[in-house]
Amino acid sequence: MRILTRAVLLAGPVLLTADMAAAQIPPAAAPIEADPDHGNDIIVQATRSRRRVQDEPVRVEVVNREEIEEKILMRPGNVATILSETGGLRVQVTSPALGAANIRVQGMDGRFTQLLADGLPLYGGQASSLGLLQIPPTDLGQVEVIKGASSALYGPSALGGVINLVSRRPRAFAETEVLLNATSRNGQDATAYLASPLSESWSGSITGGLHRQRRQDIDDDGWIDMPGYRRATVRPRLFWNGEADQSLFVTLGAMTETRAGGTLARRTVPDGSAFAQTQRSTRYDGGLVASLPVEGLGTVSVRGAGMTQRHRHVFGAVAEWDRHGTLFAEASLAGESGGSNWVGGVAWQSDSFHSKTFPSFDYSYRVPGIFAQLEQEIADTLTLAGSGRVDAHNRYGTRLSPRLSLLWRPGPWTVRASGGRGFYAPTPFVEEIEAAGLSRLEPLQGLRAETARTASLDLGYAKGPIEATATLFGSNMRGTTELDPFGTGPSGFPERVRLVNIAGESRIRGGELLLRYRWPAVTVTGSYVHVDATEPDPAGGRRAKPLTPRHSAGIVAMWEKEDSGRIGFEFYYTGRQSLEDNPYRTRSKPYVEIGMLGEIAVGRARLFLNAENILGARQTRHDPLPRPARAADGRWTVDVWGPTEGFVLNGGVRFRFGGED
Repeated sequence: MRILTRAVLLAGPVLLTADMAAAQIPPAAAPIEADPDHGNDIIVQATRSRRRVQDEPVRVEVVNREEIEEKILMRPGNVATILSETGGLRVQVTSPALGAANIRVQGMDGRFTQLLADGLPLYGGQASSLGLLQIPPTDLGQVEVIKGASSALYGPSALGGVINLVSRRPRAFAETEVLLNATSRNGQDATAYLASPLSESWSGSITGGLHRQRRQDIDDDGWIDMPGYRRATVRPRLFWNGEADQSLFVTLGAMTETRAGGTLARRTVPDGSAFAQTQRSTRYDGGLVASLPVEGLGTVSVRGAGMTQRHRHVFGAVAEWDRHGTLFAEASLAGESGGSNWVGGVAWQSDSFHSKTFPSFDYSYRVPGIFAQLEQEIADTLTLAGSGRVDAHNRYGTRLSPRLSLLWRPGPWTVRASGGRGFYAPTPFVEEIEAAGLSRLEPLQGLRAETARTASLDLGYAKGPIEATATLFGSNMRGTTELDPFGTGPSGFPERVRLVNIAGESRIRGGELLLRYRWPAVTVTGSYVHVDATEPDPAGGRRAKPLTPRHSAGIVAMWEKEDSGRIGFEFYYTGRQSLEDNPYRTRSKPYVEIGMLGEIAVGRARLFLNAENILGARQTRHDPLPRPARAADGRWTVDVWGPTEGFVLNGGVRFRFGGED
């Protein structure tokens, strides 16, 4: 079930990110002025101004801890459900065989979205499609989303937007939380969170999880519709706050997972061969954020992170071994004077890929950069912000990425306007290659950087129990990459592909509307998103961008009392989508998803039951996932445009120990 009772707080750069650390007290170590676990007024902890989140010029949407707890009851194993609730975001399945998915922001491809943890690239400069499914939400304090070209703030990996996962902060007392969950599709989850003060200045937390799903062939065609997996994660964190506002945050993480999809034993694809698809992943990461106020100078911040991830992919008879790595470092200085807040600094990031099986695709991107940002209050109701970054990419040259924003607040109304430009360094890992592997891809040659210009206009209203937000957005992209089939194999059809830049411009125009009404214990939310995305058609003219619903909408109602429990209902509609290279249809079917959630408190235990997709909407009710013939890029399945799991029931228990009592 996907409950949409998120807190949509339209605000500024509230996350500690690659280019704003100097302006910020690190959120991982900042003193808490409002308890984020209980949904009070959210103070901007990641800017030197210490403003409320609604006082910043750049629009940021925040999912707070209260909303995260609802999603934990639905999918305790990953953060995909949390993100799919935010208007303008679409969690798109990229590999039906492994269940991999990425995050599309306002119609832009998922590879353009930068995924951060506490402002650090702990999942890599370009998080893999499985990365989204390997992050448990147990220890999240809030999720922050900035849409549109954000290279001015976060570097070349943030062409489409930024999603920052902010961890929970230990409170003044020890606390423990354990969750056990099981599903009607033979899935199980067990997670634990422990946090405690260690002294007056030090505190720490540790989160761990075990997750399992048995593979499922729901339509009995021999192809696995729900991949099986086993995953284990652990993440300790250490926090320190000094008496003079110094702070330090250190985090480490480890994850191991095996996934299995493709054909069942003794079953085959249409050419008569078995095609198992598996992946083993191991990831280790670490990061730190340090902040030191210097009298008469400002606040000095230092940040660093490192990540290494190893994979063993199996695509039928082909096994691929590879390693991804990211190193990041930044030093910055911030200050304020009157109504001005400024930040400037230097950053360096390295992203590398090494393949044991196909070394011709190895790359090492090194990107030093300098950045600056200024926020200026013109009047009590008007604030302007400008930021810029210059990156010297070792492969794609020197690039300037600017961004301008405005905030105007006349009475109960809020108006925001923002525009920016950015770039993205192409890699082999477009969605189709992540799903099919490198075996049919030609080595990359002659590619240009992908660039985008984006803009948005937001109008908000909040008075009493009523909240409303209307957004217009648009983007123009040049140099977008896509796969181009070529040659002719023994089958008489192309059996190789190459990555090329599309000639011409891809355009996205759209709007979002959100309405909310709150009673003392009941919240009703309605949302609608319209996206008109087109790209150049190789045959001439323009065509609709595949897998982009023009219309989607939802209605959610939630009754909740902290000491009793909660009951929720949801209704979601997803409209038709244009499909590419699908032998069964050129447009998808529209579909509806209905869900219900119930939770009851019994002492320190909370029992929950969640029904998702009650009507059983499923893509395979219309067409099979396997293709009648293998695609030129090596995929044996069509793109996923609808649910593949059907109706799923899950339930469990959550225990909480510790507290002020």
